Amino acid sequence: MNNKRIKFHKTLLHEAISIIKTPIIIALLVTIVRYILELLGISENIIFIIGLLWLTLGFSIYWGIKLSDTKTPFILLLLCLTIFSPLSRIPVAILWWVDNKWEIGTHYGLYFNSFEQALFNQIIYGSLIQLIPGFILGAITIAIMQKQHNKKHKNG
Repeated sequence: MNNKRIKFHKTLLHEAISIIKTPIIIALLVTIVRYILELLGISENIIFIIGLLWLTLGFSIYWGIKLSDTKTPFILLLLCLTIFSPLSRIPVAILWWVDNKWEIGTHYGLYFNSFEQALFNQIIYGSLIQLIPGFILGAITIAIMQKQHNKKHKNG
């Protein structure tokens, strides 16, 4: 790779990291709030709407709007989601461990036999559940925003 290309990739990475800083903190807070609500005995059917998938879809729309006028919006969107998704899933794996260690009995303690298995499944499978629909929704948002932008320029 030449230096220009390396600099371009580093710039994209730095931009993606700066874009996801606040969403990562929000994802951590959402996970903790959901866990606490479950501890309080609120039905999973009710707290289902407080989750990382919905949060990711919301951020994908926001990022699609924000990134639509950048030089490489689709690449940047994918990079943001590729970093955001696994990082946002790590607290879920940690809550699996907490739930199992102290036998609390939330849904976080279900499905896996070890912390490694929970972490792997959250980071791989959980991330894909966020990344794929998030990218599709974000890409649609980018396309709509770019189409509107082009219409404005054609009409003066």
